[in-house]
Amino acid sequence: MMISHGSGRARWFGSMPRKAAVAGLLCIPLAAAGCSSSSSSSATGSGPVNVLYAGSLVNLMQKQVGPAFQTATGYSVTGFSAGSKDLAAEIKGKVHQGDVFISASPKVNATLEGAPGGNWVSWYGTFATSALVIGYNPKSKFASDLKTMPWYKAITEPGLKLGFTDPATDPKGVLAVQAMTDFATSKNLPTLKALSTNKSDIFPEESLVGRLQAGQLDAGFFYTAEATAASIPTVPLAGEDLKATYTITVLNKAPHEAGAEAFVSYLLGADGQAALKQDGFVLVSPPTVTGSGVPSALQSVLPQQ
Repeated sequence: MMISHGSGRARWFGSMPRKAAVAGLLCIPLAAAGCSSSSSSSATGSGPVNVLYAGSLVNLMQKQVGPAFQTATGYSVTGFSAGSKDLAAEIKGKVHQGDVFISASPKVNATLEGAPGGNWVSWYGTFATSALVIGYNPKSKFASDLKTMPWYKAITEPGLKLGFTDPATDPKGVLAVQAMTDFATSKNLPTLKALSTNKSDIFPEESLVGRLQAGQLDAGFFYTAEATAASIPTVPLAGEDLKATYTITVLNKAPHEAGAEAFVSYLLGADGQAALKQDGFVLVSPPTVTGSGVPSALQSVLPQQ
């Protein structure tokens, strides 16, 4: 079940008693990923696992990996999503007590390392990337122009409602502003420059997909994988090569360490990797490790050099 917050964030909760009732349904989103009633990539157990994850992973977590992991292992999953930078700040501020942290940028992890970062992160595994693109509502009156015109001209058309995330709290917002700023400079487009600083176009990452699908936005900046999962048509950012780089770690002082390790093992194992590939993520195979101290239980999915 998902509970939406006024800020646009979403929190969802796994429910252990309902596991048997929903087990058959969980294979629907993972059919192409070879969904099965058990998993060889993760230990079984019981108890909660709290996963704090980048807002661009809402569909993956709520509809695919989260429920399938719960069914396969017996752990109950609590998830909370927001911009990666926002999540890191809340981890440091002890607003949320997490077990697993999934970020869309390695730079964010650095803010949680060492004494200045609260010693929350000692290592992380980089497991996938996803390109930044323009997603659009196919029913928008601007859909044809978005498909045929250069992206940097189409999004500045009068009346077009654009959405992107806050660069102060989310790496995707940083990339979106970078893309607009780069082309505003190289093409001498002051309108595009102004658009990059328009705060009325900024929305929480967790609500951006829903706003586009509801027709509140004509277009927005998305990662390929989140657009694929939500069946949103996209156009590439021709001339730019910007992408999310997804990382995962078990937070130091995680209250449910065994469950956290089981979740990481599942996501980086065969079933989790199949779900990622199905949604259009570009897998980093094998995942690369930064830092030291990877738990022995994860050595098989996170081999250190």
